[in-house]
Amino acid sequence: MNELIRELHDIEMIKQLKHRYFRAIDMADHGLLDSIFTDDIEVDYRGGTYVWKASGKKEIIESLKYSFHSETAAMHTGHHPEISIHDEVNASGIWYLQDIFYNFNENALTQGTALYKDRYIKTEEGWRINFSEYDRIIESVTPIDKDQKFTLNHLAKHGMKLDK
Repeated sequence: MNELIRELHDIEMIKQLKHRYFRAIDMADHGLLDSIFTDDIEVDYRGGTYVWKASGKKEIIESLKYSFHSETAAMHTGHHPEISIHDEVNASGIWYLQDIFYNFNENALTQGTALYKDRYIKTEEGWRINFSEYDRIIESVTPIDKDQKFTLNHLAKHGMKLDK
């Protein structure tokens, strides 16, 4: 495969990887998350109301289970990827995030944007996320409208059930 075709292929594979990440957290698909991260992944997410730093695939997936559980609803989309292939096994990317997150336990709706900065490593199984960070650009937290009716919520059915 000539160099340009290989690089374009790698960029497309990284785009698909990041899209799978967004889908996996919104759908509580922990098996899919396991196939997205390297074992030694690190995250550092900085919002207006939180900072979350964690390392190791097991710890991060466990934390995500407790964040995207049956008492939440979520939508994350990544836009305008800027992917740089550094060599045959290392790449980086910048993504523009837009998200909506309902936390029914806290009666809170969080909406916002952020810039993700990721590092990727190509393994025998394909590209994996090795490091991910973001800084919020906009974060708005409001009470959930009492008149808002949810006719469907995937996480209510498929997310981890919390002890009450």
